[in-house]
Amino acid sequence: MLGLLVAAYLIGSIPTALWVGRAFFGLDIREHGSGNSGATNTFRVLGKKPGSFVMAVDVLKGWVATSLATVMLNQGAILPSQLLYYQLACGVLAVVGHIYPIWAGFRGGKGVATILGVMLAIAPATVGVCILVFVAVLLVSRYVSLSSMSAGVVFALLQLLPPFRPDNQLLVWFGFVVAGLLIYTHRANIQRLRAGTESRVPMPWDKK
Repeated sequence: MLGLLVAAYLIGSIPTALWVGRAFFGLDIREHGSGNSGATNTFRVLGKKPGSFVMAVDVLKGWVATSLATVMLNQGAILPSQLLYYQLACGVLAVVGHIYPIWAGFRGGKGVATILGVMLAIAPATVGVCILVFVAVLLVSRYVSLSSMSAGVVFALLQLLPPFRPDNQLLVWFGFVVAGLLIYTHRANIQRLRAGTESRVPMPWDKK
């Protein structure tokens, strides 16, 4: 099982934004914009197409790493009662890998897209609501950071409600851990939000 957990971490460690920046633009994304190696900074520095690609791959990393547990279940390596525990373990390690990637000197992103992939693999219905919250907050505030944190908090709170309450209470606790992690990794953004210096996302209908 150690190999399963190591594989999840290594998948999460794939530094998508860094490799795209170096391969196609000859730059280290961490030296530009917010200095973050994630999809949002890729959108900001490199544009929509690279940003969309990075986001898709980072979401896929979380989904694939978490789904490794299902593969093990189908192979009879773990019991059905153990599935969620291995899903969460693989998901956590994928997110840790994204934030502290071994392939990039342990300087990665904030884990938002990878967390989304993890949650899509475990609780897709709840994630669907959170995506709507993310979009709504983004349209109103234009802040990606605030939208990400809001979606994370809503994910945790939704699981306290009967329609979304999971059978295993461990997932409820994990939801609050995820929300806390998102707030922690966005602590610099919170300071900029309070100071009024956080970058806003331009919308297509904004006046030039």
